[in-house]
Parts: sequence; C-alpha cells; structure tokens
Amino acid sequence: MEFSINFNNIIGIVAGIITTSALVPQALKIYRTKSARDVSLTMFIFMAVGITLWFVYGVLIKEIPVILANSVSLILIFSIIFMKIRYG
Repeated sequence: MEFSINFNNIIGIVAGIITTSALVPQALKIYRTKSARDVSLTMFIFMAVGITLWFVYGVLIKEIPVILANSVSLILIFSIIFMKIRYG
C-alpha cells in the first residue's frame, strides 16, 4: 500500500477528520449524562453497517484516508451503540 501526500489525500484526510469528529459530541454527551434515551439505536446500527462497508472499500482500494477515517468512526459508533444499550 503506497501513500503519498497529495491534494486528493489532503482532501480525504480533512473530510475524514470533520465527519469523524461529528460523532464525538454525541458520544461525550451520552458518557457525561449517562443517558442515551433520545439516541436512535436503529440509526447507529445502520451507520455502523455503512461505515463498515466504507472501511472494507478503503481496504480494497488501498486508500489510507478512507481506512483511517472509517476505522476511527467505527470505534466511536460502536462506543455509542454500547452506551445506548447500557444507558438506554
């Protein structure tokens, strides 16, 4: 797998950081309040399936920005799903 810094990769990395970071406030809010009552489990399950497919796609096309962004997103999404189940 070859990775070089070029404009395409910079755009991919920035996009990955922004979209992945969007999950952080939700995860922190659930963790701090110990409440996930208003969080849709179905939505996050669908999101987990979609992000898993994006991750696999990134591996297949050997694109580091796609792999990294989606692996971090999966960690956050599975954390939110876990907290949803735990804190309801």
